[in-house]
Amino acid sequence: MKAVVFDLDDTLLHSDLTISDFTVRVFRKLHEKGFIIIAASGRAQLSMKPYVDQLSCVSAYISCNGSEIWDGTTHALIRQELFSAETAIDIALFAEKHDCYAQVYEGNRFFFNRHGKYADMYASATRLTGVYVGKLSAFIHEPRNKILLIDHKSRISAMYSDAISLFAGKASVTCSKPCYLEFNPVNATKGLALQSVSALFGFCLEDTIAFGDSLNDLSMLQSCGISVAVSNGWKEIVPCCTSVCGSNDDDGPAHYLNDHYLGEEVGE
Repeated sequence: MKAVVFDLDDTLLHSDLTISDFTVRVFRKLHEKGFIIIAASGRAQLSMKPYVDQLSCVSAYISCNGSEIWDGTTHALIRQELFSAETAIDIALFAEKHDCYAQVYEGNRFFFNRHGKYADMYASATRLTGVYVGKLSAFIHEPRNKILLIDHKSRISAMYSDAISLFAGKASVTCSKPCYLEFNPVNATKGLALQSVSALFGFCLEDTIAFGDSLNDLSMLQSCGISVAVSNGWKEIVPCCTSVCGSNDDDGPAHYLNDHYLGEEVGE
């Protein structure tokens, strides 16, 4: 195997949103042995950057579910996908129709349509700054890379089915958490972004190990030669993978890689 790609939240990150020292040591050792290390998340770029810097061995990272690809050392933008302002407005109108919290992104800020627990929760989890803008459909005037809706998981499940039908051919619709409904450009998935990264760095997806936990990881997991679900992953994801490792809180991906590819004990 030549490369490793991994999701962050609920996969590599502990529930307290940290990366363990053990995981850092394993990935650095893999990098020393020639593995290409890639991170792929639904998070915005600046929310991923601290973790990329902590690992200090990431060649490239994929943000916003595949909308953007960034250099892991210089943090320069390699590729970006956007949907039109018109499509973004239609998604914002969809959120308004369902009376749902929604937000868009720019730099280190996210712009949201209502105050409350969802905006506060997101700011705390991502280290981004939230800016209240009121009606999101009136705020959007330019192409966007992602729109996120947050609500109770039962409402998100119902809206997901509607969104898949309404935005077919216009947007990629996925979920990274049961309470998240995520819209990205139609060609923006982790799987498609990983294809671009593999071409750029000269490795085959058949020689790649992928770790994930949720629906937005599925295209990436299905693209790779070995796909590993963390044991805390969604029940819909685990049967699609070739293997299962320990949970995110037990450093499952790092233990799997240490046991299978390092052939040595990296001290806890």
